[in-house]
Amino acid sequence: MDRQYVDSSMITSVGYDSNSGTLEVEFKNGGAIWQYYDVQESTYNEFISSGSLGKYFLANIKGQYTENRVG
Repeated sequence: MDRQYVDSSMITSVGYDSNSGTLEVEFKNGGAIWQYYDVQESTYNEFISSGSLGKYFLANIKGQYTENRVG
């Protein structure tokens, strides 16, 4: 999945596949890559346009979706 680099102290890059609703997040701490499933495109758009990606992620994504570490 293609990811775009983002300006965040917690997250390196973010990608989204609208066909499957898969959100992919690469974290700075250790470089882990996680996928989150069945994420609506509107949630992805809110996430990448939020003032703080880390805060949005912790409040609205982590623990809310099925997840899997892929890298």
